[in-house]
Amino acid sequence: MAFRPAEGAAGQDGPGADASRALEFRLLGPVSAARAGVAVPLSGAKIHTVLAVLLLARGALVADSRLSTALWGDAPPPTSNAQIYTYVSRLRKTLGNCVRITRKGPGYVLDARDAEVDLFSFERLDRLGRQALEENRFEEAGRLLGDALDCWSGQALENVTEHLLRFERPRLEFLRAQALERRIEADLSLGRHRSLVPELLSLVARFPMDENLRAHLITALHRSDRQAEAVQVYGEGRRILDEQLGVVPGQQLSEAYLRMLRGEGAVPPRRPLMLLPARAAAFTGRAGEAARLRSLLLRRPSGPGARLRAALVTGMPGSGKTALAAEVAHGCAEAFPDGVVHADLQDADGAARPPSAVLAELLTALGETEDPARTARLGPSELVRRYRARIADSRLLVVLDDASGDAQLAGLLPVGPDNALLVTSRARPAALPAAHTVSLGPLDDEDAVALLAETAGADRVRAEPAAVRDLVRYCAGLPLALRIAGARLAARPQRTVARFAAQLADPRTRLAALSYGSLDLSRTLGRALIRLTPGTAAVLPWLAPVGPGPFTARLAGEVTGLAEAEAARALEELVDAGLLFAEPDGALGEDRYRFHPLVLLHAATTPRRDLPR
Repeated sequence: MAFRPAEGAAGQDGPGADASRALEFRLLGPVSAARAGVAVPLSGAKIHTVLAVLLLARGALVADSRLSTALWGDAPPPTSNAQIYTYVSRLRKTLGNCVRITRKGPGYVLDARDAEVDLFSFERLDRLGRQALEENRFEEAGRLLGDALDCWSGQALENVTEHLLRFERPRLEFLRAQALERRIEADLSLGRHRSLVPELLSLVARFPMDENLRAHLITALHRSDRQAEAVQVYGEGRRILDEQLGVVPGQQLSEAYLRMLRGEGAVPPRRPLMLLPARAAAFTGRAGEAARLRSLLLRRPSGPGARLRAALVTGMPGSGKTALAAEVAHGCAEAFPDGVVHADLQDADGAARPPSAVLAELLTALGETEDPARTARLGPSELVRRYRARIADSRLLVVLDDASGDAQLAGLLPVGPDNALLVTSRARPAALPAAHTVSLGPLDDEDAVALLAETAGADRVRAEPAAVRDLVRYCAGLPLALRIAGARLAARPQRTVARFAAQLADPRTRLAALSYGSLDLSRTLGRALIRLTPGTAAVLPWLAPVGPGPFTARLAGEVTGLAEAEAARALEELVDAGLLFAEPDGALGEDRYRFHPLVLLHAATTPRRDLPR
């Protein structure tokens, strides 16, 4: 298969960037390199070892001592540093300008971000397959995990030194075994037990002490009406474990055998549904808000008249509403035995999705067996009826992300005290029943630095505290801006934080610099304008001269030329869209408003159109 670069890889500027896209590295088999499908000649275990260690470091510094240990173990020769230099020089010459190997301090850094590495492709596909399996998307999970396993071309690191092999191969082979077990689990869930039997017989013969594989084989044989063979497989496993290790079968193997004896397991027990965005690797900031939301959703009401538990997260675009909702939902999932479902209520352009399309998607996720296209053609009333009937007796958490208003939400609300609801929106929809609201403002400096360190690396942040303070100030506490800044720094480990902070220092280039891959602050703010009435969308650029504020509707009217009442209506709509903050009343009792610095910058750089009169 053609390997795909790991997520987050981005085009590298400078000479050789185009050539590197044709370079492929293999670690999951014999270590090798190929350019445009043609093998790059690499000779000797030592050269392969140096290349493998540099690739496994993923762009981080590899100290000379680490290379020495991988090459010679605990007995390096007196000339080890000179030999390492020679091996690195040969690699540079052989690979050419497709990658950069640079000397930094006590070691080397290999920058192969734009090349394709089979290990990184495997990890990405395995992660996506694992998520699909957790969400009961078995067909997709089987395909993704099968693609992940196809990245392997033998045993990992076949042609490196024994010293590197001893440390790295067990970890990689364990990841491979886990992916294989998950793919088998997906196939069993799809009823492919008969076709799995030959593969599982072969695997159990190769790995006779792997209890999980043996348990899967017993299940596949049982479902194929081959109980006698299943009993034999269990007995053989029990004997081998006793003779080789002096232990009895573990829980998974024992339970597979007992299910067979009881005649259970014709259909695998259904997991609780988990249809959620991926959880952030390390959730940073918002700890208090997350704890409050978890408390609200886990507090099950009791007694007559008990109502639906509902919580609402509000905040401006880019404030981290979706990330917080995903973190809380994952953390609460065990309290909802029927699972968690998630629906995104906006499309890729930022427009509100029709409720009927969202309902059809939720019904399919909840197990509606009818053809999804046919379900989507049902009338709104029938869709709502089916949705509520399907979840009436459930204990389910429903997450509705980025709601635009009452009309969109009305038919999507679950009913009953056993279900719970978590909604994110830029304003508070009136349709939510007694929702507890958590409003997200900008992060304080401490949380902002922590979020930046999570993405760019703690060492990087500690090394340039003054530049980091400047960068945090330019991002104005907005989580999306900080994540983009961190991603850009992580993608360019050779550049200083100060250099990137200097780009952000200029207001004319700040928004353009806050863009990386699929993350784009200007596009996110621009999508928020789509939901505004055309008149209010046209007003925003004209408000830029008022500055950050606070300011009143009277001042806004003077700047835009609108009557004060018209200006007030536009300002309130901008508050509801999360593009303005409402301030406490001033001394004269007037409503006051304030811009977030980055929204003000967006307003100032948005072309003006004639205002409706």
